Amino acid sequence: MNLELRHLKVVVAIAETGSVTKAASQLGLAQPALTAQLQRIERTLGGPLFERDRRGARPTALGELVLSRARVLLPAMKGLQDEAARLAGAAGAEEMSRYRIGAIGGPVLAGLVNRLSMAQPDAQITTHASYWVDELATMVLAGKLDYAQVGVCGDAIPSADYGLFWQTIAVDAVSVLMPEDHPHTKDVDVDLAELADEQWVGSTGDGCLADCFAAACARAGFTPRRVLETDVRSCVDMVESGLAVGLCQPTFRPPAGLTHRPMRGAPLRWRQVLGWHPDSPAARSAPRLIEMAREAYHEAVNRNPMYVEWMADHPQLGETPDALAPLSGR
Repeated sequence: MNLELRHLKVVVAIAETGSVTKAASQLGLAQPALTAQLQRIERTLGGPLFERDRRGARPTALGELVLSRARVLLPAMKGLQDEAARLAGAAGAEEMSRYRIGAIGGPVLAGLVNRLSMAQPDAQITTHASYWVDELATMVLAGKLDYAQVGVCGDAIPSADYGLFWQTIAVDAVSVLMPEDHPHTKDVDVDLAELADEQWVGSTGDGCLADCFAAACARAGFTPRRVLETDVRSCVDMVESGLAVGLCQPTFRPPAGLTHRPMRGAPLRWRQVLGWHPDSPAARSAPRLIEMAREAYHEAVNRNPMYVEWMADHPQLGETPDALAPLSGR
């Protein structure tokens, strides 16, 4: 691993707060994620940077050396960035002329691109599709993409190894895709336990959704039959043929003859997030893209008024008050 400025910020934060836990809170990280980052930094530098006990974290001799350099480099880099922004011009600093957005299928991308195109008609906008969060994160880290708009299961976050900053757009209950004449479409939601005998199908991707689904089924009192994984079109075909019921997002617009219902009690949730590298030019435009993404989600979810009404009894879902809070991705 190569040492980066973000690693020096971690070391300084721990030294200034005297605690890994307090530093994690200051940086917007989960404590285990920060601990893992510190361990990688220490392996790279060849020794421990802090002595840690019940009284807190105190720099070792190696830690003091790193801190002395970090306290010079970090202000110098901040000054360089500020000077570059001033030279680029205050007007141009807030708007990029090119947006490269990677995305996994979901309700946000089309509306986001539409709003961005309307706001900046002359901007060059390109998209890249993938089933894999790690692939998109790697491309952002390598400078091949500016943003990654992805979905993650429940409270999970993409790996911290990429050093990206992630913000939540919205959180939804995972829904069940069924034929309209399926007996469990009569209610506004479906009890997972009543689907114990069903074959399931879901779209391909990484993350922990399959494990979380198995855990939700176990809590409902049964072991699910194996979930078939394939592309979205084949998922729809299998549900239409009666071979399986599907896992889908409540913003998915089913073809004629199919419908979906949220699982009762929302035992599975899907979080839409937007990620970017904090030291890239994309970071300056990120707040504006987050707002556009949230507007796109709001537009998409309102196409399902039954789900919107159902969400009124589930305030933890949708555009929750903490939707703009940073996730522990860096």
